[in-house]
Amino acid sequence: TLPCLPGARPCIPKDFGHGSLVCVCNATYCDTLDPLVVPAPGSYVKYESSKAGKRLERSEGKFQSSLSTRGLLLTLNISALYQHVKGFGGSLSDAAAMNILKLSQPAQDNLLRSYFSESGIEYNLIRVPMACSDFSVRPYSYDDVPNDHELKHFRLVDEDVKMKV
Repeated sequence: TLPCLPGARPCIPKDFGHGSLVCVCNATYCDTLDPLVVPAPGSYVKYESSKAGKRLERSEGKFQSSLSTRGLLLTLNISALYQHVKGFGGSLSDAAAMNILKLSQPAQDNLLRSYFSESGIEYNLIRVPMACSDFSVRPYSYDDVPNDHELKHFRLVDEDVKMKV
């Protein structure tokens, strides 16, 4: 397990030009968030990012039961549940895996901590593409033999063994 860092650490911005900023995450530093706390009933917590410089800026508010203010109207009916949210995550494509593997081990640890730990964004799901995707460096599948319905020629490729399994 990766140790969690207490408290939030601010973003150290890196400018790629044309309004494209990212936060530095390397072998010695990664920004983090304060631990998430469930808000009190009737209130909410909002995180906002913008090109103007906001980066997961936290604010709190209270839900109103009347329509006395102008602007965006969001209606919540907490008695009607449509689906269960299992979690949040992202995709681990060939391109992502190749870039992660190019990092030093301490930088990999910081990056994974920023995604999966309590001091990060607490991902708990990952989608791994089966075979190649549009983020692969070459086209490939697991069985390129036509009409091999019994999958006698099925095999994992190097990308899967090195980057996904």
